[in-house]
Amino acid sequence: MAYDTLIIGAGMSGLAAGIRLAQFDRRVLVLERHSLWGGLNSFYKLKGRPFDSGLHALTNFVPKGTAGVPLTRALRQLRIGYDELKLGQQGHSEIRFDGRLLKFTNQPEVFFGEVAREFPEEIDGLRRMVHEFAPYDAVSIENADSSAREQLQRYVRAPELIEILMLPTCIYGSAREDDLDWDQFQILFRALFLEGFSRPEGGVRTLLDLLVKRFRKVGGELRMNSGVQSILVRKGTAIGVRLDSGEELLAERVFSSAGHAETLRLIHGQDNSEHRAAGDASAGAARLSFFEAISVLDTLPANLGIDSAVTFFNHGQEFRYRRPKTPIDVQSGVICSPNNFERCELSEGFVRFTALANHAHWRNLPEPEYVAQKQICADQMLASATAAMPALGAIGAHSLMRDTFTPRTIEHYTGHVGGAVYGSPVKCRDGRLGVERLALIGTDQGMLGIVGALLSGITIANQQALMEAAR
Repeated sequence: MAYDTLIIGAGMSGLAAGIRLAQFDRRVLVLERHSLWGGLNSFYKLKGRPFDSGLHALTNFVPKGTAGVPLTRALRQLRIGYDELKLGQQGHSEIRFDGRLLKFTNQPEVFFGEVAREFPEEIDGLRRMVHEFAPYDAVSIENADSSAREQLQRYVRAPELIEILMLPTCIYGSAREDDLDWDQFQILFRALFLEGFSRPEGGVRTLLDLLVKRFRKVGGELRMNSGVQSILVRKGTAIGVRLDSGEELLAERVFSSAGHAETLRLIHGQDNSEHRAAGDASAGAARLSFFEAISVLDTLPANLGIDSAVTFFNHGQEFRYRRPKTPIDVQSGVICSPNNFERCELSEGFVRFTALANHAHWRNLPEPEYVAQKQICADQMLASATAAMPALGAIGAHSLMRDTFTPRTIEHYTGHVGGAVYGSPVKCRDGRLGVERLALIGTDQGMLGIVGALLSGITIANQQALMEAAR
């Protein structure tokens, strides 16, 4: 049975691309290896409790009706109503960096005021930088790469402020060690500080269920537990896929959200995970993964003095953003509580801790050692986070349970080699992989965050299917 488009992966970008194409009467099938949709941003239940994986916050928040911004563009293209997201704004978030505290909200002037207080000589340069962002098209696939660290020096002279700005932007989107592309820095700075954080009531599942409902409503087909073994190519053109079951499906084109290296492996049938896991930088190896622990409390975090939605922290004057030599790197990390967003439906307290991790360490641990190591690292992370935010010291007395996941978990559920959350540092901006009628969408196409993932699927669908058909 032939389709117009087969899409590998039922994450944000795959579902968005599927909706966009099905809206124009294309026959679209989305294939997902696992039993739940979402990919990097999904959900699960454990002991009857709902958990989000991936989503700390939905960035790019804007009020309803704001024109010309990523969130509004994505919703318009998908024909999803703003109110359907049931967004609850953050109260505030913060950066705790070597003894400094800078808060930010969904009002940009709050962050500018914090910078002016801590770095009065730098605020003019920061405002000039933001002013030069103004004509920038954050969703263009023509954006050129350059070093954010180098570009920041044009505006900011204080090395510590540069490190402070790199901390949240790297952790929320960079696949490059100790740096990120300048165009991606602009996207992330805008998403975090000029637009802001929110959370759908009900967590990431609210958004995912909206996407699945919309996809099915416009005639799209979704098949779960249907892993793709290979992409079928004939005379340089993608013609379909072969599933793990051996079934072959034919289509006019194939979109893949599996990742750059992972998609090439589906084409050529070569498992190059070993050399990429070893960190071959010359091959554009993906090296950055994370460890996370989620604590469930018998009280709301705000009752313990933990009132920020998201806290980025770093010990010392240098922000170290690279694959650690140890199992995890607790010098820096993220603390997040979904309870500290408006419209939160959770009756128990949830606090999430995230830190950089070494995939190679976790990959081959025997199961008993793996389980024990997770608990050790979760304790180390809590101790480091408590040093940055002392109120966390009260968590132990109120803990009901704790769940953890590692780079091995991420690799299993996403298929990303090395558990690389943000994929390869080499992005494929136009989605083209050298095979006709095959396009890359998602993380390795280069757009960032949940809204960026939606726009990735939409943009490539528009340019490589709808516009091409119109021509």
